[in-house]
Amino acid sequence: MTEGPTRSRAEFDDTGARRAQERPPAPEPLPHPVVDNHCHLDIADGQEWLATEAAIAAATQVGVPRIVQIGCDLPGARWAVEAARSYAALVAGVALHPNEAPKHAAAGTLEEALAEIETLAGAHDHVRAVGETGLDHFRTGEDGRAAQVESFRRHIDLAKRLDKTLVIHDRDAHEEVLAVLDEEGVPDRWVMHCFSGDADFARRCLDRGGHLSFAGTVTFKNAQPLRDALVVAPQDRILVETDAPFLTPVPYRGRPNASYLIPLTMRLMAEVRGDDLESLCAAVDANTEAAFGGRW
Repeated sequence: MTEGPTRSRAEFDDTGARRAQERPPAPEPLPHPVVDNHCHLDIADGQEWLATEAAIAAATQVGVPRIVQIGCDLPGARWAVEAARSYAALVAGVALHPNEAPKHAAAGTLEEALAEIETLAGAHDHVRAVGETGLDHFRTGEDGRAAQVESFRRHIDLAKRLDKTLVIHDRDAHEEVLAVLDEEGVPDRWVMHCFSGDADFARRCLDRGGHLSFAGTVTFKNAQPLRDALVVAPQDRILVETDAPFLTPVPYRGRPNASYLIPLTMRLMAEVRGDDLESLCAAVDANTEAAFGGRW
């Protein structure tokens, strides 16, 4: 299959600085495999980025043999479905990212775009998730938030009707996300992607039946609230992700991220929780299967 489209936003890290392009070295393999439950293999990062087959191979060598490929705009969603059909290691999630919804609303194409997402989500067994959807108050201002909420509601409904896992993007919108979930009712399976709240918010998500997915951000020096949330989460509700090529864990923050760097995040998670690494990896692996509808 073809590689995904190059997207200029991958040239910058989560701080807004231009990325160093050299890839970090592979870490020590994990003692038990885990799944990267949120990755964007289609977002290229210049000539230094990994092709899909190479990314899967590198991840497998360190104990990350399976990946959930997330498509968050129409080209990305189409690519995710094709990739999941082409590679046994992958399943797909499809949605309009919260910051895509206002663009479609302004262009008068939101209904058309949502219809295509429904077609992609419903027509392929390789699609396990509807997401990432949700709310983003960091990049979208007041004028675009009504479209975000409408899109979020529609994705929640779609996940419930198709029995797919709902994957939620929440940036600076904790209260609003929970309000919409409470109004619409949560699906049987839902994941708070790249969990960004504190221990109290974690408890409120857990009370609603969610899984909490921790990315490389949990390793950042200024992320103590995330580590507090990690500690209060039951072991059977924890997931791990990269959000690659973004959110690269310490000590390589700012470089391109990839699924093969998951061991850095997992080791920090085990240390923070005081868990045996192998036991935590086994739990995260089982949790991911539970959250995404079984093994693939």
